[in-house]
Amino acid sequence: MCVLTGAGISTDSGIPDFRGPEGIWTRDPGAASRATLRHYLSSPTVRAETWRRRAFAPGPAPQPNRGHLALVELERQGRLRCLVTQNVDGLHLAAGTAPGLLVEIHGHLRGYRCLGCGREGQMEEVLERVRQGEVDPSCPACGGILKSAAISFGQPLDGEAVRRAEAAAQDCDLFLAVRSRLEVRPAATLPLLALSHGADLLIVNREPTRLDRRAAAVVRMGTSEALPLLIGSSARS
Repeated sequence: MCVLTGAGISTDSGIPDFRGPEGIWTRDPGAASRATLRHYLSSPTVRAETWRRRAFAPGPAPQPNRGHLALVELERQGRLRCLVTQNVDGLHLAAGTAPGLLVEIHGHLRGYRCLGCGREGQMEEVLERVRQGEVDPSCPACGGILKSAAISFGQPLDGEAVRRAEAAAQDCDLFLAVRSRLEVRPAATLPLLALSHGADLLIVNREPTRLDRRAAAVVRMGTSEALPLLIGSSARS
């Protein structure tokens, strides 16, 4: 099986999705435009607010839920070909998914990257600088703009991550799309690629998607309920 997860799998962990009834962009339509690379690069105020929110986020960090854990069980059963996620929250790794089977196609928040020289490092290094008083921390090597390793709109994806995801979609018996609206490319093309190579498509989503008619089955349940049942895992508990 090749699995694709969207933002909806993490809502039960307290992370809102984007386009759902209580989604970030539903409640604040302007948030989508502020998530562009151009906006980030052009506004020191936006960068400062981004770093401030990240460094001083209130409350405990989100934890994996039963949906994440059920996919780890799928791996333990030897049935997982690849897990492709559109999420940058790192909850699949936290749940125990093997890094070699995971493709974070939109990057992640565990690290930073300099948009000037390409220097990379651990996110906590930059967050500690912010907590010590820096407002818009710059690259220690070249003075360039720092950004998380998550991909923003208008920013190129990692070509190797895309190639791995496409290869897995072409080499599976069943493609499982979990809480993705299947609207954002290239992730949205992966189930089509799987279908074209003879795989069946199973969709788990509370809301309709554009590929429902092509799916072998559609499950209208939340992931914390549906995935443990579908996979037959101990994550039910």
